[in-house]
Amino acid sequence: MKKLSISLLAALFIMASCNNDENTNTEPEVVVNENPAAFKEIGSITIGGEAAAEISAYCEKTKRLFTVNNSGVNQIDVIDITDPTKPTKIGKIDLAAYEGAANSVSVFDGKLAVALESTANKQANGKVVVFNTSDYSLIKQVTVGALPDMITFSPDGKYIMTANEGEPNTDYSQDPNGTISIIETSTYSVTTLDFASFSGQAAALAKEGFRISKAAKSFAQDIEPEYITISDDSKTAWVTLQENNGVAKVDLTSKTITAIYPLGLKDFNTAEDAIDVSDSDDKIAFNPWKVKGIYMPDAISHFSANNVPYFVTANEGDAREYTANTDIKRMKSLKLDATVFPDAATLKLDANLGRLNLVADMGDTDGDGDLDEMVSFGARSFSIWNGNTGKIVYDSKNDIDKKTNELGTYDDKRSDDKGSEPEAVLAVKMGTQNILFVGLERSDAFMTYDVTNPNSPQYLQTVKTGDAPEGILFIPASKSPTKRSLLVVSSEGDGTVKIFQPDLK
Repeated sequence: MKKLSISLLAALFIMASCNNDENTNTEPEVVVNENPAAFKEIGSITIGGEAAAEISAYCEKTKRLFTVNNSGVNQIDVIDITDPTKPTKIGKIDLAAYEGAANSVSVFDGKLAVALESTANKQANGKVVVFNTSDYSLIKQVTVGALPDMITFSPDGKYIMTANEGEPNTDYSQDPNGTISIIETSTYSVTTLDFASFSGQAAALAKEGFRISKAAKSFAQDIEPEYITISDDSKTAWVTLQENNGVAKVDLTSKTITAIYPLGLKDFNTAEDAIDVSDSDDKIAFNPWKVKGIYMPDAISHFSANNVPYFVTANEGDAREYTANTDIKRMKSLKLDATVFPDAATLKLDANLGRLNLVADMGDTDGDGDLDEMVSFGARSFSIWNGNTGKIVYDSKNDIDKKTNELGTYDDKRSDDKGSEPEAVLAVKMGTQNILFVGLERSDAFMTYDVTNPNSPQYLQTVKTGDAPEGILFIPASKSPTKRSLLVVSSEGDGTVKIFQPDLK
């Protein structure tokens, strides 16, 4: 191990307030000469079964993780990581009394904020409940929009934001507006924003690849906010609208939604975007196909380079599957335009495109009842977009699936669906580098890239995680109990929380 410099020893005495959240990347850095391409697992704890470890947040003051546990219980598990090689569950926060189920958590300066969807009626308004991280006492509870799916503090701690998905019930008799709630932490006053003012732009947005379901009763009801990232200066937020294939931009100063960025479609019919489309061909083969992918991002993060803001998306894809509206169908069950697809019979074989899941209500561009293009769920990639314009800067092509296949973690059973299924992204600063972590739900791994040059990211590493990683949390050296950077990965498939640390250079 290299000796620490005098300047580093001095820096270790400088402690910032507790501002730890999976989207926060503005913590003052302790300059440790770490290798971002050499993360290794140093600790692990299992807190339950499936759905037991979805999202975690960290409090520097108490050296504790707060992890959502919905594995037959309704609670936040408290894990002590004073020694991250031996994480220990030391308590829980029972949420039954608050009539809601936790979806997400975030921590700032000794306060834990929890997003709760209504358990009595999923389409009713949800809550944000704030606790003290030391003794778990209740500080405040406030009402937000329906089905708050993700929560985060702003980097300066002045705001709590929730992405309120507002999903319909199964017959669409109840379909609340998708909304974004902004809570001022000084007073706990709440401003909840919907998207009704953008309804007049629906046609123009659709031309650019934004998607409104044919079952939607209104534009505002169909919008489904999923995930939030907030700029370092706490003035701007970007919010994924997953099922709609867009990102919203929010001005926190004026508390207004200022733009919707449609994300368009990705063309898989090129060598660099080639994908494996069948789970029934007894092989893993990446080939170009006359298929497009709709990005539909889940998680979002941000970073800046040369004073330009960028946001990064995990292009997971997500179907709507309700009694009144199911938008996912196998390709072989759909009619293809004979002129565009003269080889339709061959394409419909299971070993070819027959089993590929398509977006059933997209692709009939001329309205004659057959598909002129095939659109599948997700882009099987991460993408970097200009935060000022919403224009794409970089897409990882088929790098994720190809590299996980080379390492033996690619799941061929998911080839007909969304491949490795990028679920989580987190951009952080390590030294002078912008580092990106990408969590892969179906390949049970995270990948690391250097995105210091957003136009040309460099692959660094792939690391095995628990089953179905959902949340990625970075603890910078300045806030870590070991004064070394830590990466915490929460996996909902097996209820594990794993802690990773990079080697020193």
